[in-house]
Amino acid sequence: MRKRLRVPASSDLADRGLLEKTLVICMGEFGRTPQINAQMGRDYWSDAFSAVLAVGGIQGGRAIGGSDAKGEKVADRPITVPDLYATLQSACGIDSAKSYHAPSGRPIKLAEKGSVVSELFA
Repeated sequence: MRKRLRVPASSDLADRGLLEKTLVICMGEFGRTPQINAQMGRDYWSDAFSAVLAVGGIQGGRAIGGSDAKGEKVADRPITVPDLYATLQSACGIDSAKSYHAPSGRPIKLAEKGSVVSELFA
């Protein structure tokens, strides 16, 4: 029999006052096709996908952007992957515009061409 771990209530983020310091992200690496395939599943779909961000300075209750009626294409307020990265970095206090350097000296930007989705922040 597997032993169950009991997490004390005091370990909850709210109880420890960590909600404003913790960014919660729920997303996958791709969206899924709007149509069911021959195996009764859905294939990867990179044209439109969703991500949910919470706490950590994110303003709650917001939906930004949208797809067409079939869920096939972005129809409103497109947000690119670099935009998402820049936004996540901003929420974590990382300057996405700063260039870091590889050991060889080559400059590396963490979110090349990304812009912070400022509507998400309170």
